[in-house]
Amino acid sequence: MREVRVVLLPGDGIGPEVVGEARRLVDHVSNLDDMRVMWESHAVGGCAIDTYDKPLPDGVMEACAASHAVLLGAVGGPKWDTTDPDKPRPEQALLALRAGLGLFANLRPVKPFPSLYEASPLRTERIEGTDLLVVRELTGGIYFGKSGREGDMAYDTCTYTREEIRRVAEVAFESAITRRGKVTSVDKANVLESSRLWRDEVNRVAAEHPDVELEHMLVDNAAMQLVSRPSDFDVIVTENLFGDILSDEAAMISGSIGLLPSASLGGHGPGLYEPVHGSAPDITGQGIANPIATCLSAAMMLRYSLDAPRGAQAIENAVNTILGMGHATRDLGGTVSTHEMGDLLMSAAS
Repeated sequence: MREVRVVLLPGDGIGPEVVGEARRLVDHVSNLDDMRVMWESHAVGGCAIDTYDKPLPDGVMEACAASHAVLLGAVGGPKWDTTDPDKPRPEQALLALRAGLGLFANLRPVKPFPSLYEASPLRTERIEGTDLLVVRELTGGIYFGKSGREGDMAYDTCTYTREEIRRVAEVAFESAITRRGKVTSVDKANVLESSRLWRDEVNRVAAEHPDVELEHMLVDNAAMQLVSRPSDFDVIVTENLFGDILSDEAAMISGSIGLLPSASLGGHGPGLYEPVHGSAPDITGQGIANPIATCLSAAMMLRYSLDAPRGAQAIENAVNTILGMGHATRDLGGTVSTHEMGDLLMSAAS
């Protein structure tokens, strides 16, 4: 039996609750791939600020880099909100991990469960058949550009290089090959010079993938089309800020942000896996958080980083089965607790 090392970063709010259920589920299915997971837990985010006065304590980056994969819960909360640029913020841990581990592509699949179509804010006939993947560039753009204040002026600079655009576009096109063969590149090329470079480089990558259809779409139009015809999209690739916004919009198609996983991948570091939702401090400790997004993130971890496809499929099948049977947590209109959902998933994954 092979051993793999996974770093757990439970984080803040409901993070420890949902990560705990995902860990139990991974341990439960790991034997399907003749694998044993060695877990190592570290504090990051707001809880790390409280204890270490910094969101990413010393040694955490090195531990993550030495692992096979990283599973994150959520970071942040009102307790640590500040507009003082000199004070630490929980989100700085996540940005530092992405940059330090070279995680330049964030993958967010959106595929509503038929049993939960009624939970979506969109009409059933509008979301039927939706199966899309948002590929968001993670380590460039306005979040990592030069920023500051000068008197009464503040500025944030959006910068991209051809290489940064090319590598995330290649992830999108390679993903499309295994799906329906279509990439929608989202930009604001009618206004922004960085978007014009983006469009030019995506065209170059597209020329190397003649079997994949490419369309360009301005971000404001993409925001409208996501809610009017989501099933028309296959793979969406876009820059950091646009991807941050559009992927959260796409997440609501499913009816609950508590259902959606994500994977952050790169060239040289281990993958980082996390639910799309935040730390939900308003329900922390009540045992009502939905652990499904974290469990599905763990399934992505098994598939992409740990070479454990059987376990990944077992988790995904279990989620389909349990939701199809009508079991639901509070966010989906049900009464199943966080831990009870974990138990149900484990029973279905047996």
